[in-house]
Amino acid sequence: MLTSKQRAELRAQANGLETTLMVGKDGVTQAVIEEADRLLTARELVKGKVLESALMSAREVSDAICQATGAGGISCVGSKFVIWRFSEKCQAERNQTGRAKRKEVPKSKADPVGKGARARRAAARKVREQRNAYFKEMAIEKAIERDREKQLRSRD
Repeated sequence: MLTSKQRAELRAQANGLETTLMVGKDGVTQAVIEEADRLLTARELVKGKVLESALMSAREVSDAICQATGAGGISCVGSKFVIWRFSEKCQAERNQTGRAKRKEVPKSKADPVGKGARARRAAARKVREQRNAYFKEMAIEKAIERDREKQLRSRD
């Protein structure tokens, strides 16, 4: 079962996908299920479309295909749907490219908000440290200057 955060990540990835699975007037046939299974094995994430001539809604088609293939429904919008299933073949490809750690759902490692906040805090800390070092040097110089003046006055 996918969490809502994982589904959101997969929906974001599906935005750029081309529609590869079409369901026509015959509805969900054995050929459609086999094609969906083949696509899920090859890609993990599949975007499909239900044609107007079909007597089923996108939700019904998505549920039927998910039940037959063991996939999970990600989204249904209008006549389009997105389904996902973990694929060992895709995992093997990821292992060869250096991403050996198994991820059930690809996640974005970038946290632009947190990264920006950390960068701003680090920059502010650096400015504070530079300012404190400057004032510390100035205080030491003033103290040395006062001591010299005091010694000059005591000599006179």
